[in-house]
Amino acid sequence: MLFRWLVITSVSCLAQTVCQPTLAYSPCEIAFDLNAEERKQHPNPYWSVELRAEVRSPEFKTYQAYAYYDGAGKMVIRFAPTQSGPWDFRVTSNLPRWNGTQGQFQATPSDHPGYVIPRNVRHWSMTETRKPHLWMGDTMYTFASIDRGAFDPLISKRAEQKFNHIRGHLMGADPMQAFPAPDKPNYAFFDEVDKRVRAMNEKGLTADLIIGRDENHLAKHFPERAQRERLIRFLASRYAAYGITWQLMQEFEEYADGRAVAREIGEWLKKYDPVGHPRTAHTVATSAPLLGDGWMDYILYQSSDDHLNAIERQIFTKPFVNSEFGYENSGAGKSHDHHVASDEFRKRLWRSAMNGQYPTFGNTGTYGGKQVPFDAKFADSPGAKFMTNWFDFFSKTRYWDLEPYFDVDGGRAMALEGIEYIVYVEKPSGPVEVLTEKHGYEIYWFNPITGEYLRQKDWKGEKWVGEAPNATQDWVLHISRDGKKEGMLRSYKFEARHVPVQELESQAKMVPFEIAEPAGDTISVSKPPKFSITLKRQTRATRAMQFLITGEVTSNGQGYRVMGTGASGTLKIPPGLQKQLPGVLLLRVSALNANGKAYAIDRVFKLVP
Repeated sequence: MLFRWLVITSVSCLAQTVCQPTLAYSPCEIAFDLNAEERKQHPNPYWSVELRAEVRSPEFKTYQAYAYYDGAGKMVIRFAPTQSGPWDFRVTSNLPRWNGTQGQFQATPSDHPGYVIPRNVRHWSMTETRKPHLWMGDTMYTFASIDRGAFDPLISKRAEQKFNHIRGHLMGADPMQAFPAPDKPNYAFFDEVDKRVRAMNEKGLTADLIIGRDENHLAKHFPERAQRERLIRFLASRYAAYGITWQLMQEFEEYADGRAVAREIGEWLKKYDPVGHPRTAHTVATSAPLLGDGWMDYILYQSSDDHLNAIERQIFTKPFVNSEFGYENSGAGKSHDHHVASDEFRKRLWRSAMNGQYPTFGNTGTYGGKQVPFDAKFADSPGAKFMTNWFDFFSKTRYWDLEPYFDVDGGRAMALEGIEYIVYVEKPSGPVEVLTEKHGYEIYWFNPITGEYLRQKDWKGEKWVGEAPNATQDWVLHISRDGKKEGMLRSYKFEARHVPVQELESQAKMVPFEIAEPAGDTISVSKPPKFSITLKRQTRATRAMQFLITGEVTSNGQGYRVMGTGASGTLKIPPGLQKQLPGVLLLRVSALNANGKAYAIDRVFKLVP
């Protein structure tokens, strides 16, 4: 959207420029020209000029909006009004000429759905429509720097395929291009990024912005805390007016002090982003170790491990997005173990869904990895079609009410009990059994490869038993009260039930397993020991147990790390746990039984070189 400018007079009779009447949820820009004397006093306004405004809505809600320097002699406040009507603002600045300036702009009604926000504990909605949001993302790490001739058709294709999120590096493939020096942005680079984020929004795509790269990038390129704060102020001021989420830095575990860096960035985003867009951090496995610091709104995963994904789903009360359960290699090539064939990608997608996670796609030909070149021909890959099929399926469900469901044999399930049951049958090998509340249901088998439904005979009862149409592929069983769901959509209530949240059972006598290994009280970093977990009793509930082993050295302040999954294996000791040796390691085994009951037991070890 292009903006015309209107010159108005402030209370101090100084010229400033304010946007013409602007649609709600569209950026309005208020620009403040620096005169010759101010430029002389501030040779690098990015570094030294402070300017912000209290922006007041027609309903008298106040926002703090900070200005960024645009590189052309202007400080710019970019703010998106969230409702129609007159918006007032008052400026505070270390430039005396502008301090105390007041003004007003007009917002006009629009049909914009608003921004993505967490809702119903583990799900999403839009701020304006309050309708549920079915998050389906794509990975385009180099969106900010690939040729515009490749960018435009790719986002058009992703929108056509029903993706509604694109994640990527805000500073492009080469951060030195975006910031040649810590306090010297490349303003032309960010002008182009502005256009690309806006282009994504115009196609209904939220931009999931990764601020820093992996391998300690932010700490190395912006070594001083004040430099990092100025960076966050600049980026938040520039992009908070758009439809975005924040994903901080890539793989926080690779930072020398990742938790502290994430915490400071998260807190600055809370300060400088007036809208409060959702925040998380990219991760090697799970960003949940950062949850206790209070700045994070949703948990990000980079894992196809069902033990980790299923267990943490029962422990934490935040939305879950899995950004790397697998990248599809449909012919472009692979450079990592999680680059998998299209069929394996599809199966990982549906397993992730049964764990209650929202998916983010990646294709090795388009995601922008360091070792596989970009090639637009992979935009229409089989995996992208599988994602569209996934979206179409869940769009017909009450996905914002679904929770993992355990009264099933022969598959993995999600359900809103008494309304609908969804069972993913990855390897059909006999009858599927699902316990239901006693009602009449429509029965469907959904083909995740083709997106087709096979309607079955309607059924009424409390235990459905049947087999997949064939055993040559994976299938999705949908047991649904279609008429009931249609009626529920007319309700003013967003959710249909109280979201179940359970507490971990940690009483030793109630926990049905014990840690058999490691034996003794010492763990060596150089010779990681084996671990094994044994059951104390065999019951129907323990017939299928999932285990997650995490470790934390509390003195180093980095939070826990995943050290293993399953009932046995060899502990993996991440570098973040090895900073101060010897140390005290708190080892936790969390578990989930076949009925969905979660447990945890702890043991303390001395961690030595």
